Amino acid sequence: MAAGRPEARSHPPENGFTPLEHPAPRLLPHVDGSVLPSLGGFGRHQRQLVVLTWIPALFIGFSQFSDYFLLAQPHGTCVLPPPANQSNWTATSPPVTGAAPALELPANGTGEEGPGDGTLCACKEWRLELQTGLSQNVVTKWNLVCDSAWKVHIAKFSLLVGSIFGYLVMGVMADWFGRHPVLILSVLFMLVFGLSVAFSVNVTMFSTLRFFEGFCLAGLALSLYVLRVELCLPAWRFSMTMVASFLMVAGQLLMPGVAALCRHWPDRDDWQVLQIVIISPFVLMLPYVWIFPESLRWLLATQHYRRAKAMMLRIARKNQVDMTTEPNAILTELEQELHKKPQRTCIVKMMSTRNLWKNIVVLCVNSLTGYGIHHCFARSMMDPEAQPTALCHADYYTMAGIAVATCLALCPAVGMMGRRGGLLTFMIITALASLLQLGLLNLIGKYSLRHDTVLRDTLNRKFAVAFSIIGMFSSHAVSTLSIFFCAEITPTVIRGGGLGLVLASAGFGMLTAPIMELHNQKGYFLHHVIFACCTLLCIICLLLLPEPRGHPLPESLADGETFTRRTLLHPGEQHLLLARSDGDYSRVHDTPLHLSATGGATVAVATALAAVPASYALATGGEVIGNRAIANGV
Repeated sequence: MAAGRPEARSHPPENGFTPLEHPAPRLLPHVDGSVLPSLGGFGRHQRQLVVLTWIPALFIGFSQFSDYFLLAQPHGTCVLPPPANQSNWTATSPPVTGAAPALELPANGTGEEGPGDGTLCACKEWRLELQTGLSQNVVTKWNLVCDSAWKVHIAKFSLLVGSIFGYLVMGVMADWFGRHPVLILSVLFMLVFGLSVAFSVNVTMFSTLRFFEGFCLAGLALSLYVLRVELCLPAWRFSMTMVASFLMVAGQLLMPGVAALCRHWPDRDDWQVLQIVIISPFVLMLPYVWIFPESLRWLLATQHYRRAKAMMLRIARKNQVDMTTEPNAILTELEQELHKKPQRTCIVKMMSTRNLWKNIVVLCVNSLTGYGIHHCFARSMMDPEAQPTALCHADYYTMAGIAVATCLALCPAVGMMGRRGGLLTFMIITALASLLQLGLLNLIGKYSLRHDTVLRDTLNRKFAVAFSIIGMFSSHAVSTLSIFFCAEITPTVIRGGGLGLVLASAGFGMLTAPIMELHNQKGYFLHHVIFACCTLLCIICLLLLPEPRGHPLPESLADGETFTRRTLLHPGEQHLLLARSDGDYSRVHDTPLHLSATGGATVAVATALAAVPASYALATGGEVIGNRAIANGV
């Protein structure tokens, strides 16, 4: 007993005893723990590539927020009233000015809602003026007002629907063909369809091309996100991702200035110049065909070992690491695996897992709820009595400022509470802001200030704005953190597909905004109530998620299954809950239940073996395995 661990002693083969041989653990599946540290860790090569993923984030921000300017509703003035026998107007009536909502299709879609709206839409000629930095956009180009206002919402749908399909399709392609081909194809077709949008001859062509632009934009954003996460070690993943988020928000902040620079262009309409300006910078990504490599992590996970070997030598050379003296024998093990054929995995195989698919579904619901309720808060924040100019600029910069504040708050919050703790905290804040906005404002008006209507309306407005700002802040944090959470817990073999599902869910959440506008905000309260209930459901489901902070990225489906939620009594994760779907049942015949079923003689032998003391077993050359003594190989 004083000799230490008995199982560590060597025993010669005697009386049928054969010592158990434990094969050396493989190093190639442990990218964060073995492969990348042997290549220099987060060295010069990885830092350069991460910077290359940051640069397009600014251009992606331009494209994602271009709808605010290309499809902005104008301020209309009627310069040619209808004849006197067709309406209440006379030939000498002065020009009538209508705000942006008056130029939209009435709620019943027939143009017969009331005398005010019917009179405005009966105007023969409009003078449309934009307040968003451009002097002309798609709406003013083709007079998409009144009976044609629904075409504006279809144009808004096209970019979002294209993005949803792009996330789903390009995510699967990134897992099957690699991240690099998806990145290059997205850049090429983004240039083709994006520039073609500027030369649209009608709104139908514009909407169709915007669909394909959104499709390619989704593939570009998804491939860059996956590449950025897979390049970093655990300590660098979140910080490098947040830098890209800051750059996207910077694109949102700079977009009004870019639009102002495109005004009064001599040969082209303003909106055409703006579209060309926000798409042209993607030309800088064409050299990525040669300078940006495939993900080493994906090559190893899918057994592209020959390409992985060349990639590892290249990385070691750029990081100034001598691979001939590396102690982990990475190259030696890689040479032994070169004969294996590549194996690809589709996102559909996620359904055969026990824990992984539940985690991804929870994050999809979180992303959908975060972006969906964000629109509810944004609409509550807007002042319907404000002037169109102030409404546009104040609300736009307020939303951009909230996005900046969210990114700033996420960094310390995630650092202190972790991924799951931060996500749970922001979801609780979102639920509280939503429930207080829906319930507290009604209580103030019903019980406390029934007689002072002016003070009641003032308080309601102030509380609505305050809760809306808090809700927009927390819901934006929920959406951002849900996407990053999914990138960390999804295995490399299906990371593109899993991240595509969460991003597509976010697209469905953003799609609720133009849907509500198309229906003239009918059902808005019910819409808000449904998403408020979803926040409560998400709070419960978030408790089931694991905490991936500090852990290596999972590479295979079995690795993804090792992530389970943190227990209440022990700080560690419950690893290997279901590490293998095809469990090893080769020793099931050694159980007492099976022995009792095989006859009395077998039971007697089992009883005699159980009575052998451990000291006797060790003295006769046996071994203690799992707190049971095995003597002389019996």
